[in-house]
Amino acid sequence: MSAPFLDSPDAPGEKSARRILVLRLLFIAIFAVYALRLFNMQVTEGAVYLSRAQNIARRTSVLPPQRGEIFDRDFASPLAQNEHTFAVSFTPGEIPGAEVPEVLARLGGIMQIPLEQIERRVPPTQYQLYQPIEIASNVSYATVAALSERADLLPGVTWQSKPMRTYPGLGSLSHIIGYMGNITRDELTMLYNKGYHEGDLIGKAGVEKEYDELLRGKEGHETRTVDARGRRVSGDSNQRVAPETGKNLVLTIDRRIQTLAEKALGKRMGAVVVLRPATGEVLAMVSYPWYDPNIFTRPRGGEYSALLNDPNKPLLNRAIQSNYPPASTFKVIMTTGILNESSFPQDRRVECQGEMDYGQRLWRCHIRKPGHGRLNLQQAMAQSCDIYFWNVGRDYLGVERIVNYAADFGFGELSGIDLPGEIPGLIPTPQWKERRLHERWLGGDTMNMSIGQGYTLVTPIQMADMVAMVVNNGTIYVPHILKEVRDPQSGEVLESIAPQVLHKSDIAPGVFETVRRNMRSVISEGTARYPLNIRSVEIAGKTGTGEVGLQNRWHSWFAAYAPYRTDKPEERVVVSIIVEAVNDWEWWATYASAIIFQGIFARQNYDDAVTALGFESLGPIQGRRE
Repeated sequence: MSAPFLDSPDAPGEKSARRILVLRLLFIAIFAVYALRLFNMQVTEGAVYLSRAQNIARRTSVLPPQRGEIFDRDFASPLAQNEHTFAVSFTPGEIPGAEVPEVLARLGGIMQIPLEQIERRVPPTQYQLYQPIEIASNVSYATVAALSERADLLPGVTWQSKPMRTYPGLGSLSHIIGYMGNITRDELTMLYNKGYHEGDLIGKAGVEKEYDELLRGKEGHETRTVDARGRRVSGDSNQRVAPETGKNLVLTIDRRIQTLAEKALGKRMGAVVVLRPATGEVLAMVSYPWYDPNIFTRPRGGEYSALLNDPNKPLLNRAIQSNYPPASTFKVIMTTGILNESSFPQDRRVECQGEMDYGQRLWRCHIRKPGHGRLNLQQAMAQSCDIYFWNVGRDYLGVERIVNYAADFGFGELSGIDLPGEIPGLIPTPQWKERRLHERWLGGDTMNMSIGQGYTLVTPIQMADMVAMVVNNGTIYVPHILKEVRDPQSGEVLESIAPQVLHKSDIAPGVFETVRRNMRSVISEGTARYPLNIRSVEIAGKTGTGEVGLQNRWHSWFAAYAPYRTDKPEERVVVSIIVEAVNDWEWWATYASAIIFQGIFARQNYDDAVTALGFESLGPIQGRRE
């Protein structure tokens, strides 16, 4: 019997134990090396590395881009341009937190900015921030020179060139161009992913806001190595990415027609729209009162507060942001509906005695006793007879069809114009009245709607589209302000804005031909016979007097186009004017339209047009109505 094999040196258990021991010793050695190196860096040479970290840093500066300029359709002098100024910033993390208030106090004293204003930009919660915070923009060269002289007392303070927007003599163009302002926190939240940053200037209204991404360009960057005082470290090369200038925009606005419309409206609260119906191009848009957009680039003071608190709301673009009852201009839509539905023969006459009884109320036409007499549709349009449209609208056309035709003309919907803040107006319906006012729709409501009163509300741009639809045999093009996008260096056209159809009606062209003929009769023999029967061009249109409240005050409307007859539809122009009831009553919309049409087609300025029309001594025409 052999002895058991117990003394073998190669037993499996012993091999495993030796391997584990070797691995442990290896890990201990590696850890010891790293610990020794870490101790050496943090303790033995810690002061050296700390000094380097404190004295040398990579600093990246944003290079702001040049904003694109805005031009009128002639691409001549800019309506919005750039002026070279400076922006001052502060990086609080570059100095100890205890020293920040002292530095900010020195900075405010030199720049003559209240310390409270600076502290709002740099609250204590941001004292550890290593990103620059813009303290002020539009800073003059003299102020920057003063800061440079005291640079050793202003650690963390930097300045850089920052173009500032200026608007030379805009006048009534202010609502179209808009203005610039500092980006808000809410705006930054929405736009951060598009490359916007805190301290950016962005468009706040008008074209500046609508096309901000095209205009703003692309910022550049410059990275350099500097010491603690911001001085460049010798031997280091800058890394620079140049900014890209924003695109130049050419608008559809004709500066000559804009000035003509501005002067024709005068200092009357209201609005004017001049539209090219064949393309949707807006040739002029005036809203009074207007404002000076340069106020927003200057230090905010009394001008800014007065603008915000003005009860006349000069920041409001009344052409697209104010609702008005359409008054008798709505009879264009009524006439279209009556003709298209054949609901009432156009040659059949209605007796107007100046007033009628309905619903325990006496309804008076604007021409009192003895009234207009017997009128057919064409005569009722020319004389703007309320009695005719009350009867036909209530008893033959009906509220549902009136609502449908109003919607077909674009009322109650946005026109899609490329300006921010447009409102849609309102087309009332029986369902709307029950839901909103908890009242049943009555025959009197249909009568009011038939002459553009009651609850119906429209904007001047919608009124221009209404006429454009008649001119274009049922087609409305999206009204637009932008004509071209151009390269800022070469001036090359990068994009041209093509006409875009907003709506196309299925109403027969023959219906619109009759409507145009009836609109012409308003000028040739009707309510606008005197002011609009001018020699330079034939005009077709419709007057309107919108009653406001119970104070015997009226809005003055006129919506028209010219030439009435032409072989070149592209030369036609639509003019829509509202003069608000807050002005002294003078029925001015028709006279302003005459001046605009005369100026456009006779190639005359305001003064020459007034002289040609014999309006030099025209005083207020008190009490004149449709």
